[in-house]
Formats: sequence, C-alpha cells, structure tokens
Amino acid sequence: MTLIEHFSQIEDPRSHINVKHDLLDVLFLCVSAVLSGAEGWKDIKEFGDEKLEWLRQYRPFKNDIPVDDTIARIVRAIEPEAFNQAFINWVNEVRVEQGQEQIAIDGKTLRHSFDGDRYGALHSITAWSKSQGLVIAQAKSSGKKNENASVIDMLDNLNIKGALISADAMNTQKKVVRKIVEKQADFVLCVKSNQKKLREEIAAYFHKVKRETPDFIEEFEEVDSGHGRVEVRKYRQLRMNEWLSEAQEWPNIQSVIEVERERHLKDKKVQQETLYYISSLVPDAKKIGNAIRSHWEVENKVHWVLDVTFKEDDSRIRCGDGAENVAIIRRFALNLARLHPQKNSMRGKLKQAGWSDNFRSELIFGQN
Repeated sequence: MTLIEHFSQIEDPRSHINVKHDLLDVLFLCVSAVLSGAEGWKDIKEFGDEKLEWLRQYRPFKNDIPVDDTIARIVRAIEPEAFNQAFINWVNEVRVEQGQEQIAIDGKTLRHSFDGDRYGALHSITAWSKSQGLVIAQAKSSGKKNENASVIDMLDNLNIKGALISADAMNTQKKVVRKIVEKQADFVLCVKSNQKKLREEIAAYFHKVKRETPDFIEEFEEVDSGHGRVEVRKYRQLRMNEWLSEAQEWPNIQSVIEVERERHLKDKKVQQETLYYISSLVPDAKKIGNAIRSHWEVENKVHWVLDVTFKEDDSRIRCGDGAENVAIIRRFALNLARLHPQKNSMRGKLKQAGWSDNFRSELIFGQN
C-alpha cells in the first residue's frame, strides 16, 4: 500500500455536509510540505500554493489549497490514535527482516507546545528501530511520570516478537518487563534510583564477584574519541544468580550488567559514571555493549534531528491534538527521507525535496 492508501484508513472526523477540502488531500499536503522544510501552518499553505500543480499529479485538490487556519482545524480534528495506527501500519510494511531488531524506546518533551493552563507541553514517546534506522511508533504521554502506561500500550500495538527492547530507567518497571516477555521479545533496561534496592543489589553483586571470582565476569571495553574528548566504556556482564533476591521478582532476567564510563576532556578533567542494567540476554558483553550504546544513539539520530532539522522543539503548534498529529507527520517525513538511498544529510534531503519535484516524488513514492 502507498502512503496515501494508508491515510485512507483514517476516519474523517468532520460532518460530510459542506466539506470543501478532502482529508487525504490535506494529509498529503502536510507530509509533502514538512518533508520539504515547512515548519508551521502558514508554511504548509504557502508550499501548497507554490506546488499545486505537482500535488495534483497525485490528488485532485478540487478546491485548491485551504487557508492555514483550515489546514490547522482539519489536522487537529483527526483522532491521534487512528493517525498513529496508520503510521505503525505503514512502518510495519516497510520494515525489513535483518536479524534481531533492536527497538529503543525513549521520551521527549516538545518545550514550546504548551499554552498556559489550557494545553500542557506534549510529552511524546518514540520507538526507534536501530537496525532499520526508522521511527516505528509514537505515543503521547500525559507527562514524564506517566510514561509507563503509554509504553505498554505502544508495545501492545507493535510487532516486537524476537526483538531486543531497550529503554531508559524510567521504564524499568516490572509491568513493562512482563509486557515485553509476553510479546516474546528480549530486553536490556537501565536500573537507577527508581529501583533503588535492585540497583544496590546489582552493585554489591559485582563488588563481590570482582573480589572473589573475577573470572566469572564477561567483559568488553571500547574507546571513542571526538569533539576534544576521549571516552572509555567498560561493559561487565554476569549471569543471574540466586544471590540477587530482588532480581528474582523480575520476569526472565538472565544477566546483569555494569557499565563504567570515563570521559577525558580537553581541560584534562575526567568524568566518571557507573550504570547498571538488567537483561534477558545471556552473557555476551560485546553484544550487550553494542545494544546499550545503540540506545544512546536515539538522542542523536531521532531527537536531535527532529529538533535541529525539523525544528520540533521550536514549534508553537499547540491547540487540541495539533501538536501530537504534527509530531506524527514529522516522523512520517523523517522515515521517508531515511528510506531514500541517497547519501546525504537529513537537512540536505529536505532542502532537495523543497527544490526538486522529482526528488520529492521519489521520497514519498519510491524510485521508479
């Protein structure tokens, strides 16, 4: 199915009396405009006016391009759950089998998507496939403290069988782990102060083994350099043991992990940090190290791109479900650009999409 065919599964929430602009026309316009660098309703309207002839190659636009207020009103009226499901269905169709897929789940707050007491800032949760390089789902949360319920709903809607799920400490909860195991997936999850007893037990266990039987530890070390600093990371992994009484209450834990990060900065200062993780994977320190590092990449490859290239954090779209629905549109655009094989930056692809009708068609419909 094409992108437009997936959009056709979304129910038009408007009364059919005196509907002047087709919902599919408006959605196609929005994705095309955002893919070409549009940041707000006015940009989308102006893109449509300039590119109406190109747009009509794919959709009728019988009544030309709606004004920006009308575009905003139509997009705000769409049920976000239905829109997100169309997004998930489309991504599932383009995902390719490539061994064990790692899916990183991470939250992000759109700082300017608030409007005083009327609308709080949108806190969205993104599921990112490291192996595919694609955002595969987005969900709205009522805030950072309420992420867990949204993450569980997201996992319910995704095909994660056989995948490796990584998440930050906020989602290291027994109910989240139970859902991952129920869906026949693996996990690697950070343990911090929200699971204080578990963290203390893991730290004490590593201390005990290092002192008494260090040969039992599976270890992997890597060194990265750049931007004037050198970072050394040491990953240590141990099999689950009955000594970890708190960990036995968590489903399917097979191993625990200690990560020591040491950053050597330009001013010769050294920063040190020790993190702990739980996982359903048996000891393989190199594999677990790659998985943990890959989860950190979601900040650079998704959140940073959305903020810097798509200007998401600066967006003042806030009324109703507008912020959430436009966030989904941005992720459609990000994925479309990532799927194109041309070796270019995200910013470069968006610029080219703005300039070239042919390239924009390739991004949305694939190469001929």
